[in-house]
Amino acid sequence: MGEIQLSIEGEDAAEAAEAFFELPEISGTWESLADEQKDPTLEIVAAVATFASITGLTAQQIREWYLKWRGGKKSGKRVEKVVIICRDGKRRLLMKDASVEDVQLFLEKC
Repeated sequence: MGEIQLSIEGEDAAEAAEAFFELPEISGTWESLADEQKDPTLEIVAAVATFASITGLTAQQIREWYLKWRGGKKSGKRVEKVVIICRDGKRRLLMKDASVEDVQLFLEKC
C-alpha cells in the first residue's frame, strides 16, 4: 500500500480534493490551509492519500482528474497547481507536465 501527499492550489482546491478521494482505490484525508494562505482568493489544500495498489489505471485516473480540474473556463473548475509529494518529503512531481507514465513511475518509487 502506497502513501503520498498532495498540495492542491486554486480557487476550487477543496472541491478538487473531494473529487480526488472519490477515485477508485484511493482513500485519505485533506484539509484546507486557510491560515497559511497569502492570497484570500486562492485556496490551498494539503492531502494525504493511500493507494490499495499502484497500477497504470491508478496513474491514468490521477492524470484524468488533474486534467479535469486544471481545465479552467471550459470545464468551470479551476486549480492552479498540483504537486504530488513522496511520504519522505524529498521527491516531488508537478502535475503540469506529467504524463501517465511519469505519474506511475513516481508513485512506484514513492
